[in-house]
Amino acid sequence: MAAKVAYENEAYIRDTVENHWRMEFLGFFDFWNDYEEDYTTQAFMWSDKTGDTEVIGVSFRGTSPFNSKDWSTDVDLSWYHLPGIGKVHAGFLKSLGLQKSEGWPKDIQSNVDKPYAYYVIRQILKERLEENPKAKFIVAGHSLGAALAIVFPAILAHHEETDLLEKLEGVYTFGQPRVGDHKFGEYMKDVLVTHGLRYHRFVYCNDLVPRVPFDSSDVYFKHFGECYYYNSFYNGQVLTEEPNKNYFSIFAVIPMFINAVWELLRSFIIPYQSGPEYYETVPCRGWRLIGLVIAGLSAHGPQDYVNLTRLGPAELF
Repeated sequence: MAAKVAYENEAYIRDTVENHWRMEFLGFFDFWNDYEEDYTTQAFMWSDKTGDTEVIGVSFRGTSPFNSKDWSTDVDLSWYHLPGIGKVHAGFLKSLGLQKSEGWPKDIQSNVDKPYAYYVIRQILKERLEENPKAKFIVAGHSLGAALAIVFPAILAHHEETDLLEKLEGVYTFGQPRVGDHKFGEYMKDVLVTHGLRYHRFVYCNDLVPRVPFDSSDVYFKHFGECYYYNSFYNGQVLTEEPNKNYFSIFAVIPMFINAVWELLRSFIIPYQSGPEYYETVPCRGWRLIGLVIAGLSAHGPQDYVNLTRLGPAELF
């Protein structure tokens, strides 16, 4: 739900956090991108505290459909090599705070006019965790936001921010594209094991985005860790890779279009099956119509990712 609500404006997010979740709203942020020379990255933070137990949440916003700079980030398939770590999607690193002149320094001089996502969020977490040493934090995101969510701890590890990584409870990504090469994946597996981090990468059915950029050998972008895969009936299983991992398969075309028809029909049926809170609006059903033209694109909507976490089998965890 945090990954979904990140697409909304600050007033809506604040109202959701404070009046519906009944948690503390820590802020909504617009972050600077040195390469686009504009504020292209958004995220919000919240806190859920019960007694001494506090969980701080960070949610990155995904691609806005009508924001050309978000699309520019997504299609920037150039590599950026992090020494000892591997090659990472440069567009995602630029959104997170990669700088033209310095790359990824561990510390930078604060600049209120050009706040960089990684450095601002890291500082807020440090201050909050110093106030409550028992607190933990989680990171989440959908689509582009999912990519930023998993790259964030990678940069923490790159900067040897061990104290923060020990406080990171887990990373939860929904519809996440591939972010790095094979070496990066192996590095992140070590980070996850060393710090005991949870990494749940959710993939819904024929969602196109987790199947890009293309992966055919070790020199290309690759996923790592377990995939929590759900079909169109929200039945889940844990896999090493989502089925039809590169999307473009002549054997999968007809089943994908049949499934898109079913998803459109299901949008009318689901409120009667699961309750009125699952009613889908006209724009949502319009989005599902796109799946009849480009199978797998409509499956990327955050609606299905919220549904699978609510209707999917709890024993998967």
